Amino acid sequence: MFNYILRRLAYALPILLGVNIITFALFFVVITPNDMARLHLGDKHITQEQIQQWKHERGYDKPLFINKDSQGFDMVKETIFYQKSISLFFLDFGTSDADRRDINYDISQRMWPSLAIAVPTFIVGLLVNITMAMLLVFFRGTHIDTLGVVLTVILMSISSLFYIIAGQFLMSKLWHLAPISGYELGFDAWRFLILPVVIGVISGMGAGTRWYRSIFLEEINRDYVRTARAKGVPELKVLFKHVLQNAMIPILTGVVVVIPALFMGNLIMETLFLGSVLYIIGLIITDISYTWVDPRVRLS
Repeated sequence: MFNYILRRLAYALPILLGVNIITFALFFVVITPNDMARLHLGDKHITQEQIQQWKHERGYDKPLFINKDSQGFDMVKETIFYQKSISLFFLDFGTSDADRRDINYDISQRMWPSLAIAVPTFIVGLLVNITMAMLLVFFRGTHIDTLGVVLTVILMSISSLFYIIAGQFLMSKLWHLAPISGYELGFDAWRFLILPVVIGVISGMGAGTRWYRSIFLEEINRDYVRTARAKGVPELKVLFKHVLQNAMIPILTGVVVVIPALFMGNLIMETLFLGSVLYIIGLIITDISYTWVDPRVRLS
């Protein structure tokens, strides 16, 4: 198990380094340090001295990858890539070029409201979607199954904006069950979280339930399920023990796609690197979780 985790971590490092280099190169192909200076200074009559001063204050007056004016390791260290990108591996995002804000401080202050909404929406939505899918599979071939599939298609076809507007109107304006906007720290935060969590769960039920239903339907016709039924195992136990357990690998694979979204708000989108870090971490967590639900993975 330990060696398996080490191998996955070893695979992740070159991927992250490659993503970092490609993202950095593409960024500076699109916009050069001089363009960045002109964009932030915002003056049509700026001088070259002002541009150089702006670049010097923010460390953009150095070469991109190799500093030929330095010797030894400084040839790499005294570059924009090293000073702006390598620190990202240690989750140090530096300061904003616009107003010199500490990005790490901004993230630490603003990520908690986003996580307070995203985490319960993710967990509750996952449980609801799996449970609904299992019930539809239990009643497969009946009118309940047909009605459930029709409802999931309808839920998938409705814009998420409609859920937000309808939820605010019903729960806030009409029923006065939750505030329409705002946020407070502490215990009272739940009053502001219930509305977005409910909307998030309902808006994702259509796609989630249909996807899990297709996974369970694929598993329900396998030999081990027929064997369990032949031994007299009740249908509910077959579904929630045997089918669910063997369907965990595709379920966990789908979960990893959602993990970066739990952390990435608009603020964090200033850098693409964090997204790749979170995605790689999600893949590693998924690989490890595979070994819990399917011991055969440990041998690969």
